[in-house]
Order: sequence, then C-alpha cells, then structure tokens
Amino acid sequence: MVKAKNTKQMNFWGGEPGRAYVDRNPLNLQESDILYLRDYGITRRELNERFLGDLNHGLKILEVGANIGLQLELLRLMGFKNLLGIELNNYAVEKAKKLHPQIDVIRGSAFDLPFCDGYFDLAYTSGVLIHIDPKDLPEVLDGIYRVTNRYIWCYEFAAREPVEIAYRDKQELFWKQDFLKLYTSRFPDLKIVKSEELPVLNSKNFSQMFLLEKN
Repeated sequence: MVKAKNTKQMNFWGGEPGRAYVDRNPLNLQESDILYLRDYGITRRELNERFLGDLNHGLKILEVGANIGLQLELLRLMGFKNLLGIELNNYAVEKAKKLHPQIDVIRGSAFDLPFCDGYFDLAYTSGVLIHIDPKDLPEVLDGIYRVTNRYIWCYEFAAREPVEIAYRDKQELFWKQDFLKLYTSRFPDLKIVKSEELPVLNSKNFSQMFLLEKN
C-alpha cells in the first residue's frame, strides 16, 4: 500500500491557517472583481474570457486547489458545464458546497488526483503551485499533466528566477518562479496557446497566466 503524501505545506493549508485564509479572502465574485481591478486593472472574468472564451463549453474541466469554488463559478457563468474541483481544506470544501451548490468540489490532494489518465479535457491551478515546495512540484505537475487529455491552464504569482517569499512571517510556504518555463521544460510536447505576464499595479511583482495544449 502506497503511503499518502504528507508535507508541511499540506498540514498548514489543510488546517486552521487554511480556514483563516478562506475567511479573510473574497467570498463572492463582486469582491473578487474589486481585488483584481485593484491589483491588475482587469477583472478575473475578463481574463478568463480572454484565455478560454473560444473553447468548447462542453469541455470536462478540473481545478486543482479549488478553495471555495470562485473560479469554477466564473467558468459556470461563462457557460462551461462539466466542472469539478478538488480541494485540500475541508472547511473550504464545505463553504464551496454552500456558496456554489451547482458546482462539485471534493476533498483531496494535488499529490493524489483520483482520476484516470486523460479523464479531463482541461486541468488548471489558480494560486496553488506557489504554495508547494519546489522539490515536490514535479510530482504535482506530473499529476496535472496525467489527468488532462488536452489543455493545461495556469494562473500563478511568478518570478524570473525561483525565490522564496515569507508568508505572513512564516517560511517554507510560498515560492515564486517561472511556472510557464517549468511546464514546458518538463513536458516538451506542450505548446503555448496563449500566455501573458500580468504586472501588479504600483509594484515590481507580476503574475503569469497561460494556456498550454498537448501536441
């Protein structure tokens, strides 16, 4: 029997700090729009349309690290119908069920995606890879790559070179790097459909959003 993965980051985000994160962040789409406008000058709705607006709405989509399901709800409002999220923190899963009853979010880990190879047409993360120890990232990327038969979509805080950032004065919880380069180097068959760097306003920081397709 294979022992389930257990990391410092999983214990942190799956526990009370993860619950606190849920409670202090946007709980609805209006609050999320305000946050994105403040940081990027564009709403997440507009970004989603820019990257996924031309895709077939019948695609089977998985979000890895869905939190309370806000991004899945945005996709539902765009017309996507086959949506599923997997989330480590049980409190976030319960919140998702209450706030977005039309979307399925189940409890689980990015290290152990309980799906057949190629089961989804698109798999994505949004602000999740930054909280995985760089030494463990290849395992997570392999899982995401495995469960999708076509697209990988990604939105993450990024940096030109790998760097650790203190998270609320705590270490080993937040890393930035070039996630696009990480994906394309690890999986040479992936082609870039679209990618953008999104500067954080009044800051030297930036995020990446990119859509990749299996060749």
